[in-house]
Amino acid sequence: VQLQASGGGLVQAGDSLRLSCAASGRTDSTFAIGWFRQAPGKEREFVAAVSWSGRTSNYADSVKGRFTISRAVAENTVYLQMTDLKPEDTAAYYCAARNYFSRHALTPASYDYWGQGTLVTVSS
Repeated sequence: VQLQASGGGLVQAGDSLRLSCAASGRTDSTFAIGWFRQAPGKEREFVAAVSWSGRTSNYADSVKGRFTISRAVAENTVYLQMTDLKPEDTAAYYCAARNYFSRHALTPASYDYWGQGTLVTVSS
């Protein structure tokens, strides 16, 4: 499985941004895609995840109500729509995949495949 993340950039607080994660290779119907982020000097943390069907998702408390994760079935792409961005959202964002969706899969070690990061910088 190969994952390609894109869409990062420099925005101001309150702005919106959409990240994309394009998946290729072997992707089963039970797959799940997650987004994690890592700020300088901090550990990588869970942001959101969605099942391959797109019907099930979960979010970190810090982004609930502001971020939306979705899957474009025809494109094999998962999006992370981020609104009302805050300076504390500044981080490198990574997409990752695992073989099945679980609400308990909240750590980087829970995921098997990783894409490269895309940098999001939110200025105040």
